[in-house]
Amino acid sequence: MKKLLFIYNPHAGKGKITDQLGRITEIFQAYGYLPALYATQGKGDGVWAGAALGEYYDHVVCCGGDGTLSETITGLYSHKQGGMSLGYIPAGTTNDFSRSLELPADDPLLAAEYSVAGYRQACDVGRVNGRRLFIYVAAFGAFTQTSYATPQPMKNVLGGTAYVLAGISSLTSLKKHHMKVIWDEGELEDDFIFGMVSNSVSVGGFQGVVQEEVILDDGLFEVLLVRSPKRLSDLNQIATALLGHKLNENCITFQTSRIRFESEESVPWTLDGEFGGEHRKMEVENLPGFVTLLSGKREEEEEAKEPEKA
Repeated sequence: MKKLLFIYNPHAGKGKITDQLGRITEIFQAYGYLPALYATQGKGDGVWAGAALGEYYDHVVCCGGDGTLSETITGLYSHKQGGMSLGYIPAGTTNDFSRSLELPADDPLLAAEYSVAGYRQACDVGRVNGRRLFIYVAAFGAFTQTSYATPQPMKNVLGGTAYVLAGISSLTSLKKHHMKVIWDEGELEDDFIFGMVSNSVSVGGFQGVVQEEVILDDGLFEVLLVRSPKRLSDLNQIATALLGHKLNENCITFQTSRIRFESEESVPWTLDGEFGGEHRKMEVENLPGFVTLLSGKREEEEEAKEPEKA
């Protein structure tokens, strides 16, 4: 049997994944894998497990929220193992990136099948300031502190509602950031209350915010910049736009492979829902097709079939 490393966060979501470990292990074995389990206990554990253990296994699967996925990728690809693919069982609160991979967040057993027998999907990865990786979003400004500042018990009890409640409370303290933004085909300078560089159909549980077609391996990010509102009506228009409706002059969107943000003050950033430090200069580059993830997508001729066991 081939060897499989299963990295899982027992505290993600409502912690229910631990009740499914026996069934998930059986699924791995049915597909010809002998699994070894590693339970993360805190921030950075996924990075360590991916970097220290990943190379000794034929396949790696991670289970948890977007943060667990991001950590595992950071560790696993720190020494970029050629041909290595990663399976993912979403078990977090918002599971943003699982929507892009068409993985069922409400059916961990089916997701477990896809994690070992799904369609191999190449995915771009972002790298900030030449060092840290992110899988689906780098952002600053309004709402960005919500995901990493919301306590885990609140996430477990309220689920996605926790983000909404915490986000609403942040509206009373909107802060604008004066920035110069430079990208492949343009440059602008203005005051912004929010900005994100993403590669996902869903960010923060909101879908439809990015108007361009999202292709996971096209070498391009989708960028959204929101200007600081000058009137109350501007704020209402911005809220409408962020809910996935018609954009307006307060919201700027475009695609690019590289972008740079410059500001006189240090600005807090979030990477895949986790605190990414404070920066006066932030350069984000796209690493095309850097990782391969097993997804729920299927090639056209296989759409009517379920994953077949080995």
